[in-house]
Amino acid sequence: MKTNYHTHSNYCDGKASPREMVEFAVAHGFSHLGFSGHAPLPYENSFSIKNNQYTDYCDTVRALKEEFAGRIAISLGLEIDYIPGLHEDFKPLIERGGLDYTIGSVHLIPNPDSIEYLRDHPAEAADYLWMIDGSRYQTYDEGLQRHYHGDIRRGVRDFFYQNNAMIESQRPTIIGHFDKIVMHNRDRYFQYDEPWFRNLLYETVELIKEVGSICEVNTRGIYKGRHYDYYPAKSTIKHMNGLGIPVMVSTDAHAPEDLIKTEGAEDFLREINYKEIITQL
Repeated sequence: MKTNYHTHSNYCDGKASPREMVEFAVAHGFSHLGFSGHAPLPYENSFSIKNNQYTDYCDTVRALKEEFAGRIAISLGLEIDYIPGLHEDFKPLIERGGLDYTIGSVHLIPNPDSIEYLRDHPAEAADYLWMIDGSRYQTYDEGLQRHYHGDIRRGVRDFFYQNNAMIESQRPTIIGHFDKIVMHNRDRYFQYDEPWFRNLLYETVELIKEVGSICEVNTRGIYKGRHYDYYPAKSTIKHMNGLGIPVMVSTDAHAPEDLIKTEGAEDFLREINYKEIITQL
């Protein structure tokens, strides 16, 4: 059964229309496809759905769901950024869009000293956020210096604490790439198996277990050549298996061909006898 619930389109930073994504999925034998565009944010940016296009996004996905009924099951979702001081409540977007599910993610970390300021000045947010994602590792490095004066442990701590606050308060259907802070690290600032990092990581894993959310096994870092492992890493997936945390393979697709780039994730999960693999919501 081929499925994918982490799917972007040209409503946000994807490269194809929702229809093109659906047509590719149907042609390649997918049974389920979930759309998870980057949720609107209260400041100007180049990657999220514009607030004035959110209703159109939802209507378009629902229309495709009806049109393709019987050929593929389509779900309407959002990948929603949790940002203290700026974007902390998922409920308005869920209710406004009538969403089927959510992916909760952290891509942007506010300067800790600016959180209260952001509440009153959201339009200025771009100047106060550390972008830990994107195509350029230089952006990661520049943000680390600008907002944390190079203190990687403090920055990583805030990344995990932000994930924890999101998991506890919003309880998303799916938890997105919760160790992605390692991508642009490139083993330069710290190693994945350092005790201080593992302690933070496993604290987040325990919270995922506690709230009962699904954790994605995200393959995008591998096929984009930006990382050598899944998000979360294989070692963390093995740890999660021992805790009985359900997982779902996702390609974090930004183009139609990305939908099939699972990078051996299903085989890996079978090899380690993963207990609970979710294929449809």
